[in-house]
Amino acid sequence: MRHANLAPLLKQTFGYDTFRPLQREIMEAALAGRDVVAILPTGAGKSLCFQLPALAREGLTLVISPLIALMKDQVDALVASGVAATFINSSIQGSEAHRRRSGLEEGHYQLLYAAPERVMMPDFVSDLQRWNVTAIAVDEAHCISQWGHDFRPEYRALGQLRDALPGVPFLALTATATEQVREDIIRQLHLHEPEVFLASFNRPNLSYTVLPKAKATSQVYDFVRQRPSEAGIVYVQSRRSAESLAAALTAEGVKAVAYHAGLQPEERAANQEAFIRDEANVVCATIAFGMGINKPDVRYVIHADLPKNIEGYYQETGRAGRDSLPSECVLLYSRGDLVRNLKFLDEMTDAQAAEIAARQMRMMADFAEGTECRRVALLDYFGEQWPGDNCGGCDICLQPREQWDATTHAQKLLSCIFRIRQKSGFSTGLNHVVEVLAGANTEKIRKWYHDQLSTYGIGKDVPREEWAVLGRQLIREGYIDATADSFQTLSLSKKGLATLMNRTPVMLTRVPIAVKAGTSTGKVAKAGSIACDEGLFAELRALRKRLADEKGVPPYVVFGDASLRHMCREYPHTERGFLAIPGVGSQKLADYGAAFMGVISQWLEGHEMLKFAAEAAPPPPPKMKSEDGLTGTVLETLRLQRQGHSAEKIAALRGLVVSTIHSHIAQGIQRGEVKADPRDYYSAEEEAELRAAAAEHGMESLGKLREALGNRYEYPVLHYFRAFETRK
Repeated sequence: MRHANLAPLLKQTFGYDTFRPLQREIMEAALAGRDVVAILPTGAGKSLCFQLPALAREGLTLVISPLIALMKDQVDALVASGVAATFINSSIQGSEAHRRRSGLEEGHYQLLYAAPERVMMPDFVSDLQRWNVTAIAVDEAHCISQWGHDFRPEYRALGQLRDALPGVPFLALTATATEQVREDIIRQLHLHEPEVFLASFNRPNLSYTVLPKAKATSQVYDFVRQRPSEAGIVYVQSRRSAESLAAALTAEGVKAVAYHAGLQPEERAANQEAFIRDEANVVCATIAFGMGINKPDVRYVIHADLPKNIEGYYQETGRAGRDSLPSECVLLYSRGDLVRNLKFLDEMTDAQAAEIAARQMRMMADFAEGTECRRVALLDYFGEQWPGDNCGGCDICLQPREQWDATTHAQKLLSCIFRIRQKSGFSTGLNHVVEVLAGANTEKIRKWYHDQLSTYGIGKDVPREEWAVLGRQLIREGYIDATADSFQTLSLSKKGLATLMNRTPVMLTRVPIAVKAGTSTGKVAKAGSIACDEGLFAELRALRKRLADEKGVPPYVVFGDASLRHMCREYPHTERGFLAIPGVGSQKLADYGAAFMGVISQWLEGHEMLKFAAEAAPPPPPKMKSEDGLTGTVLETLRLQRQGHSAEKIAALRGLVVSTIHSHIAQGIQRGEVKADPRDYYSAEEEAELRAAAAEHGMESLGKLREALGNRYEYPVLHYFRAFETRK
């Protein structure tokens, strides 16, 4: 089917008029028979990248998914949209398994979900060879790499499908993947010259807030009770904390459940199901909870304990707002969490791994203690630059910090570090420095005679936590050097010593050290907000829950919150009007249109129809096709190439692999968009050899051409040769 049919299929089946960034490019590359690697953040619409092409091509699309619960959720949602999809796993037995297999034999299905363990069974591979598999999607593809999180050895065998199903293109998808993991995915799956797509890591609808951690349970409850009808995840470090926090919230009337790896499988599954079906509003969980959770309407994620690294924090916060509606991410931070995490590393036998883990933990603490925009800091970690100076969606940007003259306080703290070293001949950690400033009567202070220092007690009029915050700021600003070990002993840097001796003014940003109980930021990112009739929204949510329970599916399978909110501002009363609501396709109109329009009509009998300001028009989708047929991603590469950048530099700038950039340039040569000479890429003798091999073996498959040439030529050379031979 032609690519032009993707947009009508999108509206007819899934009810949407436009694609999200990169979705269409990924689909077009997949439909062209290319191998594709897609790195899209959670909420960017990865699943649609293989679901819609499955409807636009003949045959069966095999989806390899790591979790049974995720398979069922996605298949339920597809079936609700009128798509012929099924899954086969250990939960399907007897006559039902036979019925599904019969349907696959007869070609009744367009999508089949299965786990990697099932896929690689010899008998199952034989089945796949009969079932006309024309595409393979590998979801959560980072599981194939030992360098990635959630590594699963079962994924390693998937490359063998290349031999069992030759010529079938692969689409590998993941939410986060470093360059090392991307290369490992390509190698392990035996992908042929894949097109690699890397989306922005920015989640504009998420707001980020860091609050000082005081009494975490009270802080979580105060936050949750202000959002009684919203779903949220609270992450903690330990199993005990998950259970105790869930119990405390339940005692206060909050519908909360616990989730961690230590629960019995039945209880764990039941708690997850309760959360997904809106029977529990809050799940208190360890990091065991998350991968494969398909719930799009999580409105907040709270980290009650410090995550161990920024990538984990990003992934976990990414489970909020997958429906693109405004959602909040709150981190309760205490320096004590970092100290505890670092102490756990003492038990590790691998010194190098412990050092890496410690570095990652300190980067996470720096993020929490930092005074720059949270979004800037997050994107910078992933090598992406935020274009503005105010993101409008984090505590730093929404509540700019006060600048203050910290000279006197800094002089006292720097002097105390200097005097301790001068008196004892060794350095101490920040906590001991604070104790000396506060005039504490501790065993160490008496033992080392630090109560005799001139700086002893000179800071007793300032709360100790303020001294600790100041000390951490001075470390970040380069006034103090801290050792890289878990003790982090302090000494003055050259900058700090000069500041102390010359009494140089020190201007710092004031960091809040306390927050009143019951308060939160009170501000959320506006990106994605949809003003609507909130009373009607509550009525439609209740209807959605009732219909979902009747069908035995999660409420979001019926309609997402975004669709409901659009209904509650448009008040559709005809089939045409209802079909115009985002997320309403033809099947959902047939199944649910009458029920929802009935409730809307009944509501309007007793309530006034509200008027809302027009929504801001979304930015136009990027131009995916030029007149000469080149995709937008190719055109961007050619633009950079004309500026004189090498393929390696362009790959680094765009976050793509070098082989993809060579492929783009070759397409430009073929289309006459790039002025180049064959001698830039191969000699006259090599050209003669290439041409002779191409005459015998053709150029459709560069893999076969390369084998015919004894694998002496790399793929970029073959790309360029084919481009010159066929250029316009």
